[in-house]
Amino acid sequence: MSQTLKAIRAAIKGGDKTRYRLWKETGIAQSQLSRLMTGESGLSLESLERLAKALGLRIVVDGAVKRKGR
Repeated sequence: MSQTLKAIRAAIKGGDKTRYRLWKETGIAQSQLSRLMTGESGLSLESLERLAKALGLRIVVDGAVKRKGR
């Protein structure tokens, strides 16, 4: 998840949307976005998906899941 959060942070820093605008588009409080940017906390998967969409990003899960006994 760390790589995902790094990519989200980079997109916020490099993007043209303010935290206020991201809050209005996603419903994620500015204080929560601030804590995300400082690394104090993360976000739920649902919030990450909303934020990624607002930033024009896609979250991709890649790789095979290994199952026990197979």
